[in-house]
Amino acid sequence: MKSATAILFSAVALLAAVGGGYWLGQAGQANHAPAAAGQAASASDAAKPQPKLLYYRNPMGLPDTSPVPKKDPMGMDYIAVYDGETADDPATANQVKISTDKVQKLGVRTEAAQRRSLDRTVRAAGRVEPDERRIAVVSPKFEGYVERLLVNVTGQYVAKGQPLFEVYSPELVSAQREYAIAVSGAASLTGADSPAQRGMAQLVASSLQRLKNWDISEEQIKALVASGQTKRTVTFRSPVSGIVTEKKAVQGMRFLPGEALYQVSDLSAVWVVADVFEQDLGLVKTGAKARVSLNAYPDKALTGTVTYIYPTLNADTRTVPVRVELANPGGLLKPGMFAQMELQVGSPAQAVTVPVSAVIDSGTRQIVLIQQAEGRFEPREVKLGARSDSFVEVLAGVKDGELVVVAANFLIDAESNLKAAIGGFGGAPAASAPAAPVNQGAVASGHHAEGVVDDVDRQAGTVSVSHGPVASLKWPAMTMEFVVANASLLKDLKPGAKVAFEFVERAPGEWVITSVKK
Repeated sequence: MKSATAILFSAVALLAAVGGGYWLGQAGQANHAPAAAGQAASASDAAKPQPKLLYYRNPMGLPDTSPVPKKDPMGMDYIAVYDGETADDPATANQVKISTDKVQKLGVRTEAAQRRSLDRTVRAAGRVEPDERRIAVVSPKFEGYVERLLVNVTGQYVAKGQPLFEVYSPELVSAQREYAIAVSGAASLTGADSPAQRGMAQLVASSLQRLKNWDISEEQIKALVASGQTKRTVTFRSPVSGIVTEKKAVQGMRFLPGEALYQVSDLSAVWVVADVFEQDLGLVKTGAKARVSLNAYPDKALTGTVTYIYPTLNADTRTVPVRVELANPGGLLKPGMFAQMELQVGSPAQAVTVPVSAVIDSGTRQIVLIQQAEGRFEPREVKLGARSDSFVEVLAGVKDGELVVVAANFLIDAESNLKAAIGGFGGAPAASAPAAPVNQGAVASGHHAEGVVDDVDRQAGTVSVSHGPVASLKWPAMTMEFVVANASLLKDLKPGAKVAFEFVERAPGEWVITSVKK
């Protein structure tokens, strides 16, 4: 019995020993597992390469770098720049980057550059003038007196051959008598010797030529020959059909040889003399069709032909007169009227063109924004050629098919660091002195801050704000001066107002507020 009990206790002891050993083994493995994992992680971190520290840049975006940590005059720590954070690709170094939501907010619109023929309209102001070749002046070639006026008002229409006035001249009466006597003498010498007849015939011819030289009509001469009696007065008739535009004759007045008594203008066709600006003169060619409109008849469009380009330039207005001839049915066009000339000109050759709104002209050079990708724009300096009303020819800088920004390009200038990007045209910085990179956070999107307005300078377009920390730039709370994107943002700002605002870095060290709310 005792031996059986001893055997039972031995078995229990053996099971306990085995179970305790198993428990101790599992606990040891559990204790060693975290240590092993920690050692493996440490080995992995040690094997992972650390990014290379390049330099420290100014926290305000100024072009100032340091190889060692330092602070700026306001006590802000310089920001470390590591390898991979800079734009190493030369192709994207000068590109402007704006977030997608900012692009949509600005209303950016692009259009592809295309090859097209430029159709342009040259516009010039002009005036209606009578055709100089259709103006006739009635001027007696002898001395006399105005005996009677048959047309006595300026502006009256007269037909060709219509009597204008009658004159009395002693010289004319004497010439008529001489001619009548010569004709009578020639008739009386019929059958006489030849020398006498020839002499009298010469006298008749010279007397007749004298009357013709004084513009005596054939009808009056025939009447004089038929009757043999001289007339006291001679009637002058209109040489052309037209309007009496000038009348100096007064009944009873004495006139001298060559004095202009009447001027008659044929206005069935007139001239429009337009003053074309110097830069448009090369587009105007003789023979081109021009459209003429007048304020008096806005519903009528008349078409004429460019017949002459004057050889002189007006130094005061920098314009050259261009003559357009056109018909004047019904006499609608009055001399002295103002007119507008439009001349359609076009180039037969096609050229790469962009919309006029795509060009940012600084006065010294022209810039076009090329969209390289969504939210990425490359400013390019271009060389421009001919212009039309909507498009401009690009001689260099843009290729056919490239997308150019045609709307909100000036807002991109305000929302981004475009000036700094354009400055890169001057050349890359020296390798020995790395320049501070463009603040990618400021370019990509605006920064947000809250603060209190200290001062507002509406004339300069600036506002001084005491703002809190800016996490996106790692700025502490401080007071600084901002430029506003447009004057309307200053309308409701007053010192002491609490505001929440958004701002961007337009140029190194130039911080611009783009939106503000109380």
